[in-house]
Amino acid sequence: MNFLNNFNNSKNIRFKSFEETLKICIKRKHKIIVETGTARGKTKFFFFNQYNWKDGMSTPMFAEYAKYVGGKLYTCDISKKNINNAKKFTSKYSEYIKFNVQNSVEFLEKFEGIIDLLYLDSLDGHDTILASNHQLKEVKAAIDKLHQKSLILLDDKGLKTNLSINFLIENDFKIIFETKYQVLLSK
Repeated sequence: MNFLNNFNNSKNIRFKSFEETLKICIKRKHKIIVETGTARGKTKFFFFNQYNWKDGMSTPMFAEYAKYVGGKLYTCDISKKNINNAKKFTSKYSEYIKFNVQNSVEFLEKFEGIIDLLYLDSLDGHDTILASNHQLKEVKAAIDKLHQKSLILLDDKGLKTNLSINFLIENDFKIIFETKYQVLLSK
């Protein structure tokens, strides 16, 4: 997985947890990734888009992983602008990505299929109570689509994760890796 080196940027404070997550995905032969809250990048000089390393750049990283394993990334964001920006970053991987402009809870409720890796990073910049409740709703909407070896990576530890971590632990998930920013769980 040499492509991971492209994302090992000093500004990518989430790199270690993404790296660990994808290493486990390889061992478990995971191919289906579902992400809520697409990497949106940032715009420079009114039209030039570039990576925003503070986002972690999950969408391009997961897209490259999907190509590497012949898998599929399903990414969802409520903002069409964010989806369009992500499409620009990932255009060379378009056959491995399905973009969805939709509320993440509705998207997860309607998702058909089994999820190998679920990455929850929607509702950034909102108050902690609202964001925590939203992430819990996402987990509840997706839990019946997970299997014994599924991974769940939660972003914004301590801001969005408090309710969802407790719910997952009550449902036999365990924390298998964590950083200051993210928590990775599995059964």
